[in-house]
Amino acid sequence: MFRELPKPLECWHHFRGNDYIIITVATNCTNGGDHLSYVVYKRIDLDNIYMRRVDEFMSEVDHEKYPDVIQKFRFEKRT
Repeated sequence: MFRELPKPLECWHHFRGNDYIIITVATNCTNGGDHLSYVVYKRIDLDNIYMRRVDEFMSEVDHEKYPDVIQKFRFEKRT
């Protein structure tokens, strides 16, 4: 299943209940040739800025660890 990557200024919802604004998707190309992409984002109601690898950001919720969570993915785009 293909999921569209986050884009700047989009709002994404975390499975634990908070909403986040995407700042950018950045690429780290200084680690010996591996080009890893990261989502840079901030919680709407806080000034803290966070960064997470794209594959982690787009991953499914571990429903064994969080059996009561209904949301399928760690982050889902708000419409």
